[in-house]
Amino acid sequence: MIRTKLLEQFRSFYVRNYPDDMETQIDYFAVFGGLGWDIDTQEPITFLIQELILENFETLNKLINDLSLDNQENSRLLRALAVGDRKIFSAFNRAGLNNANGGSALNYLQEKGLIQIEFSREEPAKSLNPNSKLKREVARHRISHKVLFTHPFIRFWFYFITPHAKDIQMGNYDKFFKDFETRQNSYTSLVFEELSELLLNYNLRDSYILSSGSYWDANIEIDILTITQDENVYAAECKWTNHKVNKKEWHKLLDKCEKLQIEPTQVIFFSKRGFSKELSQHQGKELALYSSEDFEALVKNIKKEELIENFFN
Repeated sequence: MIRTKLLEQFRSFYVRNYPDDMETQIDYFAVFGGLGWDIDTQEPITFLIQELILENFETLNKLINDLSLDNQENSRLLRALAVGDRKIFSAFNRAGLNNANGGSALNYLQEKGLIQIEFSREEPAKSLNPNSKLKREVARHRISHKVLFTHPFIRFWFYFITPHAKDIQMGNYDKFFKDFETRQNSYTSLVFEELSELLLNYNLRDSYILSSGSYWDANIEIDILTITQDENVYAAECKWTNHKVNKKEWHKLLDKCEKLQIEPTQVIFFSKRGFSKELSQHQGKELALYSSEDFEALVKNIKKEELIENFFN
């Protein structure tokens, strides 16, 4: 459901604004996605953020507070989920919440449609010897589900705007822009990962997908692990950085798969800025490489009447 909603927003943003390239589409969508606004993507993103968000802080802040019931526990949890590892238990800790009030806030935010749970696919630890106990650190490990925001702008607000709210209210934007400049790529990485899964599944549309999403356990994380009914396994990593992905990253991902005792049918990389020549030479049946421009596949043949409403309606 959440992937469908994100795809609808991504397509709607494209039809409204027709950016020149997919890198711009992804960067700007990560900030304004879900708002349903017409954005002049010819303008620098920092200019648009100041004009459309910072200078309209009071209006937007009231709308955000209305969505969260102006409840501090809801707001603290949204902030923790926006900046943390997305795991529910660690978000509760970061927000200073316990399982009771944290669970209540989580349920409200789900019911409001602001977040959605991404369920862990980690299997509970078992001892190879049925008569022996697990090591203490293994036994104490709690499998934790993660959370995804249903609208990129909501996460942007709690990631960047909330910590600088007082300065922004006073018209002081310097700290915000310094923070944004430093962490923009890191922030956009999650949206890029979600869109990459959409593109992968689009390319696998003739296959029946049994399971897809990020994989994590106590020791290993893989951005995307997709399994089809015909037992094909696709392991992917997503790199929204200003550097080309090199062969070293390929070996790292293969090593993760080996530790999980899986043999991927295909290893896949999605990259903002492309790939080294050495890695590109290995592209083929066992290795697929996707750059920003490949995301055009997600917005082909979209019509204006397919525009969706924004979340403030």
